[in-house]
Amino acid sequence: MNSFQRYTCKAILVGLCLAFTSGAYAQVNSINSIQLNTRFNNAVPGATLTTVSSYPSLVKFTEANVSGSGFANGDGWFFSNNGGSSAYQFQNNDYFNASFDLTVTGDPTSTLRKEGGIIFNSASVGTIQFLVDTDAGEVVQFGGISFYNFHPAVPTYVSGTTINMGMKYFLAGDGNNALQFSAAGVLSPVFEFSPGAGIGNGSTFEGYFQIVQDPAVPTNTGSGAFANISITSVPEPSTLAFLGLGIMPLLLRRRCHI
Repeated sequence: MNSFQRYTCKAILVGLCLAFTSGAYAQVNSINSIQLNTRFNNAVPGATLTTVSSYPSLVKFTEANVSGSGFANGDGWFFSNNGGSSAYQFQNNDYFNASFDLTVTGDPTSTLRKEGGIIFNSASVGTIQFLVDTDAGEVVQFGGISFYNFHPAVPTYVSGTTINMGMKYFLAGDGNNALQFSAAGVLSPVFEFSPGAGIGNGSTFEGYFQIVQDPAVPTNTGSGAFANISITSVPEPSTLAFLGLGIMPLLLRRRCHI
């Protein structure tokens, strides 16, 4: 086999390896946009909603004059892979790492809650929520298989502060599907699903902002800004091993041997 044939053979094998490994997580890599979900709570329809939608650099909701009856106004966005026509439906083996920089601002802040964060609608274990709020200053994750309060490792959240928040779904070393959350660079424990379980097919990831209304405060205003939105696929450990120093060199040696 001459040099050109050897290089051609190697290139073909590398291409096949990459195609094999990318197929396992190409679905998450297809995410290219968001779908807005404004007023999923609409207690005060007459309030003024302003949106900025410039994925992935900035998505922002501002609610002004949220005063009337009912509980709250809420606005959100879903990851999408079809230009925003519909929310992306995560499958049980769609391993991912998602994050954004969130700033929740409110006036007033001490008595009327403004909150924001992640609502992951799992098809298998229900709603998984990860939030910060302006009244209690919480940085907390709850629902599904996990609960974690980031205090005191992460300071009490203050209105107008920007905080990086993340959620990772991956295959743990023992073979169980697992979740891990991050806030301001601090990691939660790893929470594992029971053997064979996971998020389930048809799950959705939503970034959200919510403002509680108050009939006594007609100027009640708040905003939630999501900047530097990111989602990347997390390959399975077996995929990484396949691309490591084990199988690929053996394949190259076996198939391209002179």
